[in-house]
Amino acid sequence: MDELKAKKIPSDKTEELLRRQEAARRPDGGEKAKAQRSRGKLLARERLDLLLDQDSFEETDLLVESRSEAFGDGRKPPAGDGVIAGFGRINGRPVCVYSQDFTVMGGSLGLAHAEKICKVMDLALAAGCPVIGICDSGGARIQEGVEALGGYAEIFERNVRASGVIPQISAILGPCAGGAVYSPALTDFVFMVEGISHMFITGPDVVKQATGEEPEFESLGGAKLHSEKSGVCHFTAGSEQDCFRQIRELLDFLPQNAREIPKPPISSDNPRRESALLDAIAASDPRKPYSIREVIRAIVDGRQFLEIQAAFAKNIVVGFARLNGQAIGVVANNSEHLSGALDIDASEKAGRFVRFCDAFNIPLLTLVDVPGYWPGLDQERRGIIRRGAKLLYAYCEASVPRVTVILKKAYGGAYDVMNSRHIRGDMSFAWPSAEIAVMGPAAAVEITHRRELKAAADPKKLRAKLTEDYIRDFASPYHAASRGYVDEVIEARLTRPKLIRAFQFLRTKRTDAIPRKHGNMPL
Repeated sequence: MDELKAKKIPSDKTEELLRRQEAARRPDGGEKAKAQRSRGKLLARERLDLLLDQDSFEETDLLVESRSEAFGDGRKPPAGDGVIAGFGRINGRPVCVYSQDFTVMGGSLGLAHAEKICKVMDLALAAGCPVIGICDSGGARIQEGVEALGGYAEIFERNVRASGVIPQISAILGPCAGGAVYSPALTDFVFMVEGISHMFITGPDVVKQATGEEPEFESLGGAKLHSEKSGVCHFTAGSEQDCFRQIRELLDFLPQNAREIPKPPISSDNPRRESALLDAIAASDPRKPYSIREVIRAIVDGRQFLEIQAAFAKNIVVGFARLNGQAIGVVANNSEHLSGALDIDASEKAGRFVRFCDAFNIPLLTLVDVPGYWPGLDQERRGIIRRGAKLLYAYCEASVPRVTVILKKAYGGAYDVMNSRHIRGDMSFAWPSAEIAVMGPAAAVEITHRRELKAAADPKKLRAKLTEDYIRDFASPYHAASRGYVDEVIEARLTRPKLIRAFQFLRTKRTDAIPRKHGNMPL
């Protein structure tokens, strides 16, 4: 008997099982697979092999079939129903995954297809692990009508239920149109690949019929549009392989769920390391821009910074890094774009990032160099008052450890919004180069000394003196420190060790939330 087991001689029933499994894994005989590859796209199973740890994938519902009889040609629907679902591991950590198969009815979503996705989402919630969706679908399956639409709604409901509980990631690796785009929009991070990823509510033909415009696929919903203009896309990649590498890198910064904290690796970077570069930036002309990314890299472990939405709302920079091994979220004004001022897009970008970090127990570091809110008719008409308040709301709501460093400018209401002490930021440091005031020195002098300047024999010389006096008396970090609004004015070179000690101290931070159903964010 032992010899028979070792030889694995199949019975008739085993042969039938193997035949069914093989048919389900290759439902089209390979012709559509060739067409998929001709478009420069990988197959659904190849994608899972690249994303997951080797030999870790366990498939669920391989033999599921559509129950619809409305296909019209008498053929039996293929097993699997156009989506591969299950669970596996990434860097040793459990994840749930699904990958839509464009070679099966264009990856269209029917009821059984949706039920498979819903099942792995339910498993992810029950197990407390991230869920990753690989989207490559022509949309709702027309033959299944309202059942297909209902399937989408079931997925959306689970996206919302899982929001803030487990990380949700979407990789768009083909078309994603109509109602299909709302599931990725509800997830935490969206990845796209240049040249093959497309997302839009209505396709080019419908747009042409409705508006007369004639957009191309790329200009309507390509990776460049959504990463630079709409902000829908968080990460872009040059290839599918690079996309999966980025997903694996992102997961290293995230916890499994909202009940855990990211697991810190052992850092090889010196926690007492100082930076002469930061001293040089602090001493530079405050009117000249500098690289905020270099500031971030000078502070964090190994100069490693994973930026999110790098091409969108460039006046603010957000992303993940580590301090002495501890994962942190970084929010920083970028003086190289709009002088680092806050506008609608920057407020919404940073606000959503702050809320994600708060939901998943990731401490927040805020680096401030902000001249205020960006002025103009366009901003006011588009709702800067309401939409700009989203970042303020996110910071006020956040209960994770929050540390601020004011690098240079911190003017007006933007000073308050950028995690100031007044909205319960836990610790606030300032470089000697910091300027904290109601408005910039030049504008303040023009308002408060209008008559003297008008009557002066040499208004330019007087203006320079008054500006210097204003900075010394009202905008100096020492004025804020004397009131306790800044905890410490620090040498710029010491920023890293100061921050490491601050975040280490705040690891045991606890807050008692006021009981309520939920707040009413200015959406």
